[in-house]
Amino acid sequence: MPVVTLPSLPFLLPHRRRTRSVLAALTLALAPLVLPALAPAFAASVGAAQLTLTTDQTAAYLNGEGTKLVNAPRLIGGRTMLPLRETAALLGQPLTIGTGQLQLGKLVIDTRANSATMAGQPQPEGNVVSAAGVLYVTARLIADALNANMSVDDSGRTLTLTALRDGGNPLAPQARFSTDKNVYAPGERVIFTDYPFDPDGSDIVSRRWTGRQDAYFQPGTYTVGLQVANARGLQSTPFTRTIRVEGLPVDSPLTYALKYADPGEAFPDPAVLNYPAVTPQVVDGPSIPLLFSDSPEAPTQSGVLYQDSVAGRARLLAYHLNALNKPARLYVLARNTENRPVEVRTERLGETAPTRIEGILGQVTLLDYFAYTGSQTLTLAPGQSAAVYASPTLGIGSGVNLMQDVVTTGRVELTFLMLEDGLPVSGQLVQQLPYLPTDGRHVRGTFPDAVRTLRVNLTSFPARIVIGDGMVDPAITGTDMLTGQSVRLMGNYGVLYDLEVNGAAGTAVALSPRGGLYRGAMNVTDGPLVQTIKMPRTGTALSPNQPVMLWRAQTDRLNIDFVPASGSNLPISLVFYKTKMQSGFGGILKTYQP
Repeated sequence: MPVVTLPSLPFLLPHRRRTRSVLAALTLALAPLVLPALAPAFAASVGAAQLTLTTDQTAAYLNGEGTKLVNAPRLIGGRTMLPLRETAALLGQPLTIGTGQLQLGKLVIDTRANSATMAGQPQPEGNVVSAAGVLYVTARLIADALNANMSVDDSGRTLTLTALRDGGNPLAPQARFSTDKNVYAPGERVIFTDYPFDPDGSDIVSRRWTGRQDAYFQPGTYTVGLQVANARGLQSTPFTRTIRVEGLPVDSPLTYALKYADPGEAFPDPAVLNYPAVTPQVVDGPSIPLLFSDSPEAPTQSGVLYQDSVAGRARLLAYHLNALNKPARLYVLARNTENRPVEVRTERLGETAPTRIEGILGQVTLLDYFAYTGSQTLTLAPGQSAAVYASPTLGIGSGVNLMQDVVTTGRVELTFLMLEDGLPVSGQLVQQLPYLPTDGRHVRGTFPDAVRTLRVNLTSFPARIVIGDGMVDPAITGTDMLTGQSVRLMGNYGVLYDLEVNGAAGTAVALSPRGGLYRGAMNVTDGPLVQTIKMPRTGTALSPNQPVMLWRAQTDRLNIDFVPASGSNLPISLVFYKTKMQSGFGGILKTYQP
């Protein structure tokens, strides 16, 4: 018969004296609210639990400290009967359940018949009673089940049970953790230090927390639990601690996040759309063309997706899905159109391929692009062709996202190709392939300005910089060189925003998505620090009222390189906050985080 640990019912809060035994009582009572199984929180610190109860009274004593029960002991049929689940919880004893059965130590109770057996021997009727939905068992039966000592005072109404703590599984790991305090102010950071161990030194491979928060913003009592597993698959019993939150707030959710949120972590700010917008100054920067290939986004046959010629620097961006009904690959083929040798050097490259998950294409490509440290140079003789990019084999329905910066020493023709896997890649093949028509929904073309250089001076806070809204930050325009048509690149995908922010020292910067789902990356330069930030760190940014922390500026001039991520939505806002907040918040800063 399979058995699982059954949570015991919670009882009322104990007297305000904060001793270890009272905390143990609180822990045992509140653990069912947050844990699937119940275990004594401080079992390792006591040899026995002593519980004193009085018939018809909810007041009780656990290890000498006052506590309260939800259900008072009762005198039923001349027997003193105790609420089984509360009693087991207070004594720190596991209560297990099977199909229609409960077991406490040697005692097994049939909950359907209200009958009991002790070590396999049937017990007389009347030892188990259900009253108002609560299961009561005679005190003597509970004492015998646990090999506990039981004493009764002269009045016959007050009894004391003393039981050894449960031994547990000697092979299982044990969960342990501490907090830096027992009582916190609302919004105060809670420092958790976990120190689980395994009896045989096996590795602890997983931790499962319940009820844990970095800070609690509402007054009240909270129970936190930890359960661990070792490399052999054995799990610990849950270990819990109880903390109380009271007094004047230290931080609000927003001020707490501005102090502690990690880059890439979302936090709440319902007022974010009301902050004044700052319009950056557009200054002259490098003129780098963008060759953008996204139509047809899902080609159904082998062919030329896009083609143009460049000399000098250029950025290539391609976004395609394989709809050929057979494995295929994406290529970018470079052909030397001059009568002298020409070099084609890749300065930066990011790709995501193959994948069927559209939402991850842009983010992974950007992280790859910012992290690129290699350099590849191809030397092409006059008229010679070679692939400057070749994707992995794309399965049916899978996609590829490419962003590549190249620089050439002469004019070369660049051709984006989707070819069924196995076809030879050559200049002769390109001349035989059809030029695939656009799909009418997506864009391809050459856009002359792939770098947008912006400068802004911050003087008041909070402030927003809006990117990609089509008005304050207009979409770039270009030409589809295969049709000669003028095209507009909504979203400015592939455009590198070179943003310099002055007056940034002492600010926190966050990204607020305004057009829907967003997953991307940004490169930040803050004095000597250069860091690429995954935005967000996990999942997707979706709500404007849930901005994602980007960076806390240490110097006055902050440089942010931003490229709108393929597969994500614009516009976005970059929000700048002063980290020193208004009076009443932010008075405590805890930096230790084990």
